[in-house]
Amino acid sequence: MQYSNLGIITTALLILSSCGVKNDSLQISVENKLDVKRSFETIAVPLNQIPYDVNDSTKTIAVVNTATNDTLVSQLVDEDGDSSLDMVLFQPEIAAKSINTYTLTSVAKKRVTDSVDPLAYSRFVPERTDDYAWENDKVAFRTYGPVAQQMVEDSVPGGTLTSGIDAWLKRVDYPIINKWYKKTMSGAGTYHEDTGEGLDNFHVGASRGIGGIAVKKDTTFYYSKNFTNWKTLSTGPLRTSFILEYADWDAGGSPITEHKKITLDRGSYFSKFEINITGADSVSAGLTLHNNTGNTVVNEDLGYISYWETLDDSEIGSAILVPNNLLSTQKYISTKTDESNLYATIKPEDNTVTYYAGFGWKKRGEFTTEEEWKAFLERTAKKLKSPLKVNYLK
Repeated sequence: MQYSNLGIITTALLILSSCGVKNDSLQISVENKLDVKRSFETIAVPLNQIPYDVNDSTKTIAVVNTATNDTLVSQLVDEDGDSSLDMVLFQPEIAAKSINTYTLTSVAKKRVTDSVDPLAYSRFVPERTDDYAWENDKVAFRTYGPVAQQMVEDSVPGGTLTSGIDAWLKRVDYPIINKWYKKTMSGAGTYHEDTGEGLDNFHVGASRGIGGIAVKKDTTFYYSKNFTNWKTLSTGPLRTSFILEYADWDAGGSPITEHKKITLDRGSYFSKFEINITGADSVSAGLTLHNNTGNTVVNEDLGYISYWETLDDSEIGSAILVPNNLLSTQKYISTKTDESNLYATIKPEDNTVTYYAGFGWKKRGEFTTEEEWKAFLERTAKKLKSPLKVNYLK
């Protein structure tokens, strides 16, 4: 099978010069309406709001806190997949019930060669059949392509047939995807054993993993097979995003088309899924229940579902958050292997469903009990329902 990257755009680290051009600037305010401090939440400002020529390779955007004169880490990205940069990203820190102002200024730049993988990183992995893997400083994920599917269908050992989302449990902030694949593929070790950085011991199989989708017809949940194509949109210090395409599939006689955009930002435990789908009145995003020995939580008011379970010698919480239109939930228990899932049912708007899916591993040390995980989910859900508000000042 043929793959096309369809045009990768990556953002190199940039060294900003001091020669900002004042008439190429935009001032904005960012407001936090909640009674909690906000950080690691990404602001995206369209480049068409800034007097800035995106085709001018000698310039970039500096984001400056006007009160402190500090320059924030920023990243230029292609958000819509047309191979043109169209957004500048940054992550402010804002006190409870506060407003900060920032100046976005066109400045000269020079490129430097990245010596390490960006914190927000994703790539196609042809050396391990045909995975697509992504990570940030908190979590890592992967899913599977058509070669892995064909191997299963041809009874070739080593294949994987699923559109579920796998979790790689990392307990370090630095990138591990390339390191773990290299270690495993070279025979120097295996990512199924924890040597201090974490491991892959989260079984997906045919389940939905953490955030895979299904379409329910009558009493049956149907889902696609492996992705058929991929496109990396961005990797960088703040965000990685990519597109996965799927072959049309059948849900109880209804033809379904499915096209995913997945985004993961620095500091977040959750991948954002934006799925364009036709042929379905509702979509069920799922969490695998494995052997159904853990605890489920459903909070339709805040719009999230969660599952906390024992995993080998530790524990893990997984969750799906739907800020705007969580319709209902279902805990589906099956006698068939890997088919028990907790589902959040979402109604498409303009043929698109949007939700966040992720996990917290006890061995990472940030969520050591189920109660800490639930409290974190409640805080996160409230922030998603009250996003930071951006106002353009000039």
